[in-house]
Amino acid sequence: MEELPLPAATEPNTIDCGRHRICNGGCGRPVSVCLCDKLPSQLIPTNTQIVVLQHPHELRQKLATVPLISKCLNDCRLIVGRRLRQGSCPLLDSLYHQPRPSLNAIFLFPGTNAMPSIDINQWKSSLADSCSERHVMIVFDGTWKHAKEMMTASLPFISKFATAVHFNCDYEVSGGSIYDSDLILKKEPFRGCMSTMEAVARALGILEPDGTRIEAALIDVLKSMVHLQSCYLKSIKPRVKLLKKGLEKSTTVDIG
Repeated sequence: MEELPLPAATEPNTIDCGRHRICNGGCGRPVSVCLCDKLPSQLIPTNTQIVVLQHPHELRQKLATVPLISKCLNDCRLIVGRRLRQGSCPLLDSLYHQPRPSLNAIFLFPGTNAMPSIDINQWKSSLADSCSERHVMIVFDGTWKHAKEMMTASLPFISKFATAVHFNCDYEVSGGSIYDSDLILKKEPFRGCMSTMEAVARALGILEPDGTRIEAALIDVLKSMVHLQSCYLKSIKPRVKLLKKGLEKSTTVDIG
């Protein structure tokens, strides 16, 4: 078949998608917010095998961090769906059918009264006598509401072989936003919430023998992504009523 020439306005390793040209050679993001120079030159090997269940709605999210995880780590499986069950992933199927799973499996999710979870640091410490340093980590990628629904729907399957672990969260305090953190891409529902990429980075920092270096590499990519996105945000003008009450001292919010 004859190869068609690229349009004159299109550069090598880019795809013309309407108003935006997409980087096709590495990060897969619009050229204006390309992160290729921030990605590791080689995929980072880990002892931890990562399985991400991504809600279908996240495929339309421009600020999704999951695509970058798979471009940084060499052992990350992505499943698009609303629940995990038999047949979703051969790795998880093998753990489900083993009387005593050969790998330590966890899934990241804040504990609730109905389903308590253990702090990930405590869980790691409890494995001090275990000879295995290989783990399987399941992550749910979606809005807080969707992630909760996905976890609940997946419990009949994953609860047989995986332990629920969490980072510290404060449900009573509102979460941050891109305006007050260099790691947050959008408003979080409560303090302690984080993007999927940050959660994976923090967890690997605890689980991996070389965790500090791996965590730093992932966080560096995420910080670069947030910085580039912040350049395209408009300053927010506070409401007049708040200004009259003296609750706001400036007319704009500085995003750096």
